[in-house]
Amino acid sequence: MSESFVQPSSLVLASRSPRRKNLLQQIGLRFESIASDVDEIIDIPVSPEEHVMILAERKARDVAFRLTGGVVIGADTIVVHDDEIIEKPTSEDDAVRILQRLSAQRHDVYTGFSLVEVPGMRTLTRFERTKVWFRRLDTDEIISYVQSGSPMDKAGAYGIQDDFGAVFVRKIVGDFYNVMGLPLSRFYCSLKEFTQTPPETDGIELA
Repeated sequence: MSESFVQPSSLVLASRSPRRKNLLQQIGLRFESIASDVDEIIDIPVSPEEHVMILAERKARDVAFRLTGGVVIGADTIVVHDDEIIEKPTSEDDAVRILQRLSAQRHDVYTGFSLVEVPGMRTLTRFERTKVWFRRLDTDEIISYVQSGSPMDKAGAYGIQDDFGAVFVRKIVGDFYNVMGLPLSRFYCSLKEFTQTPPETDGIELA
């Protein structure tokens, strides 16, 4: 952890995601986790980057309203293929269908993250995009992976870390950690900026 960075006295992750918890621990942050309870449906057409930022901010604010102080982190990750958002699979058959669709194809992973300061509700929200290419997948390995249960809680029905899904990935362009659920470099720089100098513009940033 950089000596120039002083983390907030109270830092809260608005999620129970073990992957995001591990990533925050990896960069030495001390925090607690409180699951958000928000509707993740967006009723109006929005771009993928707007989608993840809206939901990340919605999650962070949901938890922030329950607190009396501190900084809340919200995050949301989606997979996009052929301009269609691919969410977490709803069943094993759905997971098989998703992986067959991504086989030998390129998809994009978007993660939005939001920082909300309590009690003032000052907010900074950003996103990151990573391009991912899959090799051609055999039906047998798809079915075996799905039967392991691992894909069922993951956007795009695969994990790139500590998971057999890692061998599906042929190439990535962009932040590896973004595919895991939080772009560490951009997140850390944003948190440092947020805690040291108030952003000129609060709210969603399309950058």
